[in-house]
Amino acid sequence: MDAFNFGADAHHNRINGIQNVLAPIDPGGPQTILVAGSDHRWADRKTKSPPRSDTIMLIRMDPSKGATGVMNIPRDLKVTIPGYGISKINESFSDGGPALLVKTVHQLTGLSISHVVVVNFGGFSRAVNRLHCVYVDVDRHYYHSNAGLPPSQQYSEINVPAGYQLLCGQDALAYVRYRHGDNDFLRSARQQDFLRQAKEQIGIGKIFGDRNKLLEIFGAYTQTDIHSNTAILRLLKLAFESAKNPIQQITFQAGEENTKTADYVVASQEQINQSVRDFLNVHASPKPKPKLSASGAKRKQRSRKKAAPVTQFPGLVKSPQTAEDQGVQLQLKTHFPVYWPGLTLNTGRYNSTPGNDNQIAPRAYTITDRNGNKYRAYRMVIDAGGFGQYYGVQGTTWSSPPLLDNPDGHARMRGRSYDLFYDGSKLRIISWRTPNGSYWVSNTLGEALSNKQMMGIARSLTRVGA
Repeated sequence: MDAFNFGADAHHNRINGIQNVLAPIDPGGPQTILVAGSDHRWADRKTKSPPRSDTIMLIRMDPSKGATGVMNIPRDLKVTIPGYGISKINESFSDGGPALLVKTVHQLTGLSISHVVVVNFGGFSRAVNRLHCVYVDVDRHYYHSNAGLPPSQQYSEINVPAGYQLLCGQDALAYVRYRHGDNDFLRSARQQDFLRQAKEQIGIGKIFGDRNKLLEIFGAYTQTDIHSNTAILRLLKLAFESAKNPIQQITFQAGEENTKTADYVVASQEQINQSVRDFLNVHASPKPKPKLSASGAKRKQRSRKKAAPVTQFPGLVKSPQTAEDQGVQLQLKTHFPVYWPGLTLNTGRYNSTPGNDNQIAPRAYTITDRNGNKYRAYRMVIDAGGFGQYYGVQGTTWSSPPLLDNPDGHARMRGRSYDLFYDGSKLRIISWRTPNGSYWVSNTLGEALSNKQMMGIARSLTRVGA
């Protein structure tokens, strides 16, 4: 660790009384980190209200596994808080701070917590800026304005449009924290997806290269049980060993319950146990090989360009005229080849009226890379029909966006070569390139589309005017 010596330890906001609730650490073994996002607003400080745990995330770093597990615990999960009784899990942070939150998580899951880090969200936005922001594949338009609203209806403002783009500072913070209009499960998926994309772009080398400033931010905007730079770097070394592995998103299995007094997220003991098993046993799953049916293979031999029948892809239907109309409109704005999906999820819905339902409005825009080069782009957003579930079709003249680095597999259909990107065994993204640019289909945040449906939509992409 001498190569990463900082000299004297910087100031750290230490969590007192936490050591007796944390598990002993094996320096060479796996560790489970509890990250809590502190939702301490200005109004709370004025009234001296206790901070709330806005985000509760577990990260499992184990270099011997094929993946790094990340699991969010819903903040409204109904639990028994030691010494306080039944309430939402984030109340444990308000009632007894990080130590009680650790006890509650351990009692709920049986997991031994190695370290705990409490992040003030001001530190999050500054760290993102210090790392030169993150390119994010945004599934739909996120918007809220407090203009004209009474204080009781005001919350974090946001205006992040759909499409692949660079998110910095406050926009990145508003995006990962967004909760109004969806739920804990979707926000957890969004946070995990942001973390995955950040990890792919930033890399451990950049963190070590800018370690002095990042430690300054870490010390100013976090509380932790870690008391020295040496201990922080020991943890970063473990992160470095785990960085070669993909991040695997683990969904905490639960449902929702309405009562007369509160809206809870509830989980049975079996659901909790299964979530923990999935979290501890992450591995690089063998990627399923996409297959066409025998009849599809014969048709391919006769005509590689011929579209496959809808029956080959259960759950998909022929796209409405709106899909092609959107493609034509985008073609007029982007001035590079636009492809629209010939097949759509049977519950899918497009924005058929310009200016109506901006969440799924098609978008033509420009992406700027880190060197200042500009590329034309478009995004088509399709409402998948489930709560908060949107999938997308993206195109850009940028031939090598970071999102499409390091594919997990490949497939060839209809004369095109596709790159496949997985989360465990689920397809997240299917992409392909032409001499004019890059195109891809993005699954929903909750990965609601099956692998076969993703393949079918990608295979059906048709150039405007073809």
